[in-house]
Amino acid sequence: MTTTPLARVDAGALRGRALRYYDLFMAAFVAILLLSNIVGASKPAMVTLPFYGPWVFGAGVFFFPFSYIIGDVLTEVYGYARARRVIWAGFGALLFYAVMAWIVVALPPAPGWPGQSAYESVFGNGWRIVLASMTAFWAGEFANSFVLARMKILTQGKHLWMRTIGSTVVGQGLDSLIFYPLAFYGLAGWPIEQLGQVIVSQFLLKTAWEAALTPLTYLVVNRLKRAEGLDVFDETTDFTPFGTKI
Repeated sequence: MTTTPLARVDAGALRGRALRYYDLFMAAFVAILLLSNIVGASKPAMVTLPFYGPWVFGAGVFFFPFSYIIGDVLTEVYGYARARRVIWAGFGALLFYAVMAWIVVALPPAPGWPGQSAYESVFGNGWRIVLASMTAFWAGEFANSFVLARMKILTQGKHLWMRTIGSTVVGQGLDSLIFYPLAFYGLAGWPIEQLGQVIVSQFLLKTAWEAALTPLTYLVVNRLKRAEGLDVFDETTDFTPFGTKI
């Protein structure tokens, strides 16, 4: 990335300005959100920890936090309104996935094809998972972006680690608390004790994972700000989550 002089600007001043890497981060966010919900969300995994014993966690925990990291980067570099647009783009992609999964599962299989039961097992809960994800993400991701944007103003742009981790605690807490009960409560293979353990472990793991990646977040944010030549503050932003206006 080439560098240009860095300037502090209000988010509203970006209207009509060409942004070099915004679309790439939007694409990355949507891809990670989709794959985390399709591949990782449905499987509870287990490892045996020393001095603790079996520990159950959602298999997508290693990848889903990257969507929050990208959300932090988008809010920090481009402002809340553009992060909000990316979140709604992700919701649209999830909705398309849900419709597609429902149609594919419902179509009669060709005679002799043995994969229908596997398809139903993996994709049959698509609507429930997607609706749970959209509800949890509405609360979690918007809370994450709001907290980060407001903390940036309060800290005058200092202490990036404080606002990325602080916003993550709020966002991931809401996301884990909402998503797993809505998606899996009452399903076979998800007893209530295991569900509670997964909620707690998901929150702790996702928060710890994002905190561990703070140096990477610093690197990406600083390089991206220099490449775009700006440092956005949401001083006049309308923080409603309803809408995509920038």
